[in-house]
Amino acid sequence: MQFDTVVIGAGVSGLAVAHGLQRRGRTVSVLEEAPQAGGVIATVRRDGALYERGPNSTLDTSPRIAELLTELGIAGERADASATAAIRFIVRGGALRALPTSPPAFLKTNAFSPGAKLRLLREPFIAPTPAGVEESIAAFVRRRLGREFLDYAIDPFVAGIYAGDPERISVAAAFPRLLALEQKYGSLIRGQILGARERRKNKEVAKNAAKSFSFRNGMQTLTDALAARLAHLACGVRVARVARDGAAYVVEGTHGSERVVRRARSIVVAAPAPAAAAIVAGIAPEAGRALGTIDYAPVAIVVCAYRRADVAHPLAGFGFLVPKVEHRAILGTLFSSSMFDGRAPGDRVLLTTFAGGRRNPEVLGMTDEGLGDAVHAELADLIGARAAPVWREIVRWPQAIPQYDLGHLERLRPVEVAESANPGLWFCANWRGGVAVGDRIAKGDALAGDVDAFLRDASPGRAA
Repeated sequence: MQFDTVVIGAGVSGLAVAHGLQRRGRTVSVLEEAPQAGGVIATVRRDGALYERGPNSTLDTSPRIAELLTELGIAGERADASATAAIRFIVRGGALRALPTSPPAFLKTNAFSPGAKLRLLREPFIAPTPAGVEESIAAFVRRRLGREFLDYAIDPFVAGIYAGDPERISVAAAFPRLLALEQKYGSLIRGQILGARERRKNKEVAKNAAKSFSFRNGMQTLTDALAARLAHLACGVRVARVARDGAAYVVEGTHGSERVVRRARSIVVAAPAPAAAAIVAGIAPEAGRALGTIDYAPVAIVVCAYRRADVAHPLAGFGFLVPKVEHRAILGTLFSSSMFDGRAPGDRVLLTTFAGGRRNPEVLGMTDEGLGDAVHAELADLIGARAAPVWREIVRWPQAIPQYDLGHLERLRPVEVAESANPGLWFCANWRGGVAVGDRIAKGDALAGDVDAFLRDASPGRAA
């Protein structure tokens, strides 16, 4: 079959690209290996509760997100996080401490020592990183903000986003806007203040100020709605390879014992790095080898339903993150039933705990009983979970989140070369340009515009 574009992969990246192209009038075929679209986004109901097997929410950072929800007819399904979810905790000294949400609160907080607060006064006078020098986010923060902010702010933050090690994560690749603030304004504090005007002009919201939201029936509402709008979506298709046939591309795969073939003027590879590496090995071997070197952090998600009476902590907040220096078995916990209405019956609370990552990858080898007991022990100590949960579910992701390690941007150069050398070949996935759902929506829609422009320029009869 002949299409304008074949999109390989129906996670949120692939779905966003495909929707954007179809909205622009293009014929699009989407091929997905899993039995259903959505990638890691999946919502489950159990005993009156609703929990997520993947992302629990996303941030409203771009006007494009609201536009998309309106296009899909699900704007009314959106559920904003509760007011109490603005409160976020870290663990320090074995206790939960609220992170400050304003400058006055920062001066009063016990989450950071007086010395750490005074250290911030030096930040505007510290010289930027020399151009061309790559730093880890850990080195960057130590230099600009000091060790304590690394240990009790950035380390748990990086674990919460990437399940990664800040000593290995590249600030240029994973936090480009942070680096841009330093390079443009010479200071993060100055940049945060002066950059606000530019963000307002672009109608963008900084991630630290953006609202968290989900949907009344969970995050799968988004991917289900995207998938339902597509005219040509085939799940259960394993793509084996991509080949060139003159100006066209041929995508070959299988659906069970049936051979699947698609022809198109362009293709978008929106698969995880290991799968993408195999798919493009024949047409772009250097890109395939580069993609094969991208590491992923493993994550285990432990969802627990407790009786409200069995948890001492009021759970008035978003949840808590655990710094590495606290030497705990978990990365953090979301107070899921406090974040959004309808996540648990009134007499129960729902908690979503994350373990593993680069910090403790061995936890994925634990039995369900051992992992569940370890998580309960931490919750008993940190929030006063006095009795065992009513029920729990464990989700394991051996390759959960791609790691934007030092050298990541250079590692992706062969991918960029492959795109230049093969007009009509594109890559769009969470190993490039951000791992958050909001990032993937924005990147997918932007790429749809680029592919549409390419197809217009490549139309028969148009001058090159």
